[in-house]
Amino acid sequence: MKVKYFAWVRERIGKAEETIDPPASVRTVDDLIGWLTARGETYAYAFEKPKVIRAAIDQAHVKPDAVIAGAREIAFFPPMTGG
Repeated sequence: MKVKYFAWVRERIGKAEETIDPPASVRTVDDLIGWLTARGETYAYAFEKPKVIRAAIDQAHVKPDAVIAGAREIAFFPPMTGG
């Protein structure tokens, strides 16, 4: 699946997107954040406060307990303010 990173999440990880193949045990957005965090220091830094990270699966906003099976794209971004 493709993972996209936006704003300061992208800046901390150092890339805008990547293609990943997480293990079968990674079933939810929250699981994926945990798995990514374990991939290295830059990921750990980007996801150090997972409760503030927002996610979208195939361009639809989802909650941390959303199942990722079948997702083509998952995006992570910080909270947004409007205007």
